[in-house]
Amino acid sequence: MQERYNPSEVEQLAQQNWTDRDAYRAVENATNPDGSPKPKFYACSMLPYPSGKLHMGHVRNYTINDMMARQLRMRGFNVLMPMGWDAFGMPAENAAIKSQVPPAKWTYDNIAYMKKQMQAMGLAIDWSREMCACDPEYYKWNQWLFLKMLDKGIAYRKTQTVNWDPVDQTVLANEQVIEGRGWRSGALVEKREIPGYYLRITDYAEELLETVKTGLPGWPERVRLMQENWIGKSQGVRFAFPHDIRDEQGQLIQDGRLYVFTTRVDTIMGVTFCAVAPEHPLATLAARSNPELAAFVEECKKGGTTEADMATREKEGLPTGLTVKHPLTGADVPVWVGNYVLMSYGDGAVMGVPAHDERDFAFALKYQLPIQQVIGVEGKDYDATQWQDWYGDKQQGQTIHSGKYDGLAHVAAVDAIAADLNSQALGEKQTTFRLRDWGISRQRYWGTPIPIIHCDDCGPVPVPEKDLPVILPEELIPDGSGNPLNKHEAFLKCACPSCGKPARRETDTMDTFVDSSWYFLRYTTPALTDSMTDPRTDYWMPMDQYIGGIEHAVLHLLYARFWTKVMRDMGLVKIDEPFTRLLCQGMVLNHSYTRRTPQGGIEYFWPENVENVYDEKGAIVGARLKSDGLPVQYNGIGTMSKSKNNGVDPQSLIDTMGADTARLFIMFASPPEQTLEWSDSGVDGANRFLRRLWSFCYNHADALRAGNAQTADWSDLDAAAKRTRLEIHSLLKQANYDYERIQYNTVVSACMKMLNTLEQTQWEDTPAAQRALAETTSILLRVLYPVVPHITWKLWRELGWAEGLGDMLDAQWPELDEQALIADEVELMLQVNGKLRGSLVVPQGAEKTAIEQAAAEHAAVLKYLEGRPAKRIIVVPGKLVNVVG
Repeated sequence: MQERYNPSEVEQLAQQNWTDRDAYRAVENATNPDGSPKPKFYACSMLPYPSGKLHMGHVRNYTINDMMARQLRMRGFNVLMPMGWDAFGMPAENAAIKSQVPPAKWTYDNIAYMKKQMQAMGLAIDWSREMCACDPEYYKWNQWLFLKMLDKGIAYRKTQTVNWDPVDQTVLANEQVIEGRGWRSGALVEKREIPGYYLRITDYAEELLETVKTGLPGWPERVRLMQENWIGKSQGVRFAFPHDIRDEQGQLIQDGRLYVFTTRVDTIMGVTFCAVAPEHPLATLAARSNPELAAFVEECKKGGTTEADMATREKEGLPTGLTVKHPLTGADVPVWVGNYVLMSYGDGAVMGVPAHDERDFAFALKYQLPIQQVIGVEGKDYDATQWQDWYGDKQQGQTIHSGKYDGLAHVAAVDAIAADLNSQALGEKQTTFRLRDWGISRQRYWGTPIPIIHCDDCGPVPVPEKDLPVILPEELIPDGSGNPLNKHEAFLKCACPSCGKPARRETDTMDTFVDSSWYFLRYTTPALTDSMTDPRTDYWMPMDQYIGGIEHAVLHLLYARFWTKVMRDMGLVKIDEPFTRLLCQGMVLNHSYTRRTPQGGIEYFWPENVENVYDEKGAIVGARLKSDGLPVQYNGIGTMSKSKNNGVDPQSLIDTMGADTARLFIMFASPPEQTLEWSDSGVDGANRFLRRLWSFCYNHADALRAGNAQTADWSDLDAAAKRTRLEIHSLLKQANYDYERIQYNTVVSACMKMLNTLEQTQWEDTPAAQRALAETTSILLRVLYPVVPHITWKLWRELGWAEGLGDMLDAQWPELDEQALIADEVELMLQVNGKLRGSLVVPQGAEKTAIEQAAAEHAAVLKYLEGRPAKRIIVVPGKLVNVVG
């Protein structure tokens, strides 16, 4: 065994050994030596996008998973830890535009580099199950299931208002619209009506909601609440304002009914206007004869279509000059066009009750519309010039100025008004959801081709199953002018499967959320070519532990749950929910520094190139650049980002201090679910700990080898060794508890305490002490192994323990010795005249008289009483002794 710890050499040897043994290949139905089945455990991290390099967020995510997988394997579980690549999407297209290389080449090069980095981290990944979203053998099944959904009516085609980037020539997701502009081009986003394919996730809304509310106990409460709010179940009334508005052909628009949905139908007598979306048929009709309104409608088509956009946008509107009838009073109600009304939500229209809705209140004040109070709260006076929260309170309020409904509380008023609307066939109670069907069509190149062929005679025709996959050509290079598939004749031209006439392929590709909605199922059936799942899926699913960022708490998890339920209903899986437990790891943070350029831009600086300025309390109050000594702006702590030059390259850390140092720091610095602040000094401390561990084992190597060869017998241990065993087993008990609750930072803390204890013990040169030294050190190495597998694997072998106890990879998890937790002695605080003067060690269960005698004879007592006899000795059992003299 060499004297000094060489992380590069150690990690290379360990990883080569694991590779040669194919150590992490998981097999179904694994058994113990006695033939009994091992319990399975499927632990999976959310797959990364192959952006080029791992970042410390990746390192944290995968090390959490790795710790779990290694510890459970030692405890006898059959563990699966796979990895894959979320390889389709816009970043590859953007890189292709910038570098003029095909997205495929950029993607595959990045995958190769990132995989090499993961292997350098020593992750226990079963690479035989690796999947890649841009592999035709994978996305073939995206296409296959899409066609099955099309057969069952779950997938359908419709025209809908979308966000259109006129520069990139593509539809943008809501989150890609920032302040009304495309996130990449910066162009003003337009609203366009274009056809696309949708999946009926709303058919599963009730089940998705009920399970997330009452089931999934292994999920964080905040994630379940986020999903519940996104699904957004509302109980209310959908009713119509009748009208006689007709189009140019004399036909009633929408059969003479303007429908709205409201959860506050108790306020119906306070309606003073209705507002419709700019795309609503009534708005379109009115705009034809009103140039000002037509211009307003066109302006409304710019900007995002999200509820967040609507909430932050200034509420604006114009009257249409049209009126509808109040369904209960028959009064004329003016119709306005409002920029805050979304055509994609409900019926694209809302009733305006300014007196009891804050948004309507502001709108009415702005445009001087009537405000009519119809809800009152006892003891409160209504002021129509200033909004107060109680105006919208449905708990305390009762109806007023509402005719026959006066004096009713909220529930009673809703019931009575809904009944009257229903009796006139104008409305009924209804449950609605905020959740909308999932639009999967994207006007982009780098994605799964939608398997549809367009024929002039037959219309959209599904690609026959035998012709799957529809392969995406990988040699194209986007130029920013739209989808290059539209210009690629070899892809476009084909024959209609129905009539055989010339036709063209669909050039829209699937939303990349499709790729990530079932990849975890593909891991269970690697290289399967003739079906989407097989019995191996039933063995591994549901996943026991899913790990990933909170940023995926809504859409990815919701779509994966929906996709699983669809596959269940098609007989492809036997589970209702894919993920039993969920852990959302915190972000990795670092300092950020900037300076304005002469042109007005912002330049970011790496933290290592900056010198901080501190106040008298040690807080950072400023900074200056080391190269020129001039000030830079300190922006505080934020998420690591390449664009902010505040990321830390894990490869650089691996090359200089080793993967185990990176792993140890990233696990020790913070609980897994909390944010982690990067600290160079913390990294140095982690490295020093590993060197201490190596030195301790080197310095005691002979005794450790000798002690391990002996039969366990603790009857003749000296007092120091007994105390050490008590401390180590106490820490083992705590570590077991912390592994179970995934508090890995305190696992590392327990290991550090173990090493401190072992170092501080005065080990006697006796067989009994050697046995205790070997046992306690072996506990430390095994508890620490999931955190830093390389150094512990090497030390285990160097000490000769792999031969008797098995390789560290499958060494048995240490057993807790409850007898070791029973102390032979107890340490009491020793006070003289109430002042702490030392400690007193007495046998466990010692009589009071024996404790008093031992205290009276203690050197500290003799010193501070200066030979005087004790007047009184007070014994507090198990805690202290106070000698009064």
